[in-house]
Amino acid sequence: RIGEEDWEALRELRLRALEDAPYAFASTLERERDFVEDRWRTRAGRGWIGDNGATFFAEHEARTVGLASAFPDEDRPAVHLVAMWVDPSGRRLGAGTALIEAVVEWARDRGADEVALWVTETNRAAIALYERTGFEPTGERQPLPSDPALMERQMRRRL
Repeated sequence: RIGEEDWEALRELRLRALEDAPYAFASTLERERDFVEDRWRTRAGRGWIGDNGATFFAEHEARTVGLASAFPDEDRPAVHLVAMWVDPSGRRLGAGTALIEAVVEWARDRGADEVALWVTETNRAAIALYERTGFEPTGERQPLPSDPALMERQMRRRL
């Protein structure tokens, strides 16, 4: 789990993610490139959304290769997994699974009974990872906010 002092690494990794996989996120590189330091510090210290979240890094051979963030649902005992990305150099090394399990452990510690996420329907590798780690489709779909021509599906893992 990262803290506010990790803001520069978070910024660098997030911008790489948006450049590498723009089809996978609700935001865009153009939007986040201009975020000020305080915004990155807040994201690193308190998570992506609200004040009660958490962000995790995956490392391989002393290099940060992935990130995932989570925040609690305000209305039910659930946690949302967001902003997940693994650098191509970290794929197929267990980084994605490690990030998911860090979020799941964090969710359990907060008494959540599920972890939910949205994934772009064309992102087959991410869907396969989520299925391997216990996520199932809920049947809900929505347009991707950053590109409404793409659809995303909701998945969840019961805890």
